[in-house]
Amino acid sequence: MNPTTLPASKIKTLKITDDQWKEYEERGYLNLGKLVNDADLAELQRRIDDIMLGKAPADYTRMMMQLDSESGKYEEAGEQTKGFKGSTTNYRKIQDLEFDPLFLAFMQEPIFHDSCARVYGKDAEISCFRAMFMNKPAHKGTWLPWHQDRWSTLSMDPLLTVWTALDPATEANGCVQVIPGSHKMGVINPEHPSGFLTKEMAEKHCKPEKAIKLELKAGEVALLHNWLLHASDVNRSDTSRRAFSVCYMDARTRDTKTGTPYSKIFGKEALTPESVRR
Repeated sequence: MNPTTLPASKIKTLKITDDQWKEYEERGYLNLGKLVNDADLAELQRRIDDIMLGKAPADYTRMMMQLDSESGKYEEAGEQTKGFKGSTTNYRKIQDLEFDPLFLAFMQEPIFHDSCARVYGKDAEISCFRAMFMNKPAHKGTWLPWHQDRWSTLSMDPLLTVWTALDPATEANGCVQVIPGSHKMGVINPEHPSGFLTKEMAEKHCKPEKAIKLELKAGEVALLHNWLLHASDVNRSDTSRRAFSVCYMDARTRDTKTGTPYSKIFGKEALTPESVRR
């Protein structure tokens, strides 16, 4: 694979149908199926492993990197700061992957532009709040409590996340759990800076019988509404659960404290794989 392109055989020509979009709007999530072929999937897997191990020609000063919790408790995960934190595959989260040419090329596939156009309008320019690797290493991982993906530091709420399984995501290795249709309730806990529910809210809105395990095969891609209630468990299996998650938003969105814009993915002066290549 050319390091600045991701020419998956199917993804270039696929479009979301109106019926699929109706399902997404009703449920708040949609499995688009396997969009990434095996060869391209292997390249993405190798790339993220090389980044974790310090083997990639990457600008680590631009990447937020967080080590996994040893205890499985969310509050005991490593600090979320920029910079390399050692050669290990036990990272929990790596953000700012729009500055990696391979991951950026994937983010800019036409089907994701089409999805953004359906949410934000066909002429809207699109940026990303975060393009991140999420990891639950074998027999590790962190319980991620019930929450919505929204942040009080943004001038507008992002509404669309694209979640790609780099490994099979199963109940055993901590796949995402969702409450179908919960996005229709709007923002449930506006007091929390990043959308987490209180224990009482979770007990009310996230009853176990309502939760759906969003199991995905490696290479499958799901659309998630940012207000969809979701959580994920620790990994109790021998298989890692690596994933790539991109939060797309209207490019007019700013950080409310600094006025800073975010990396533009679609539109004038958007990033290109060549521009971020080291």
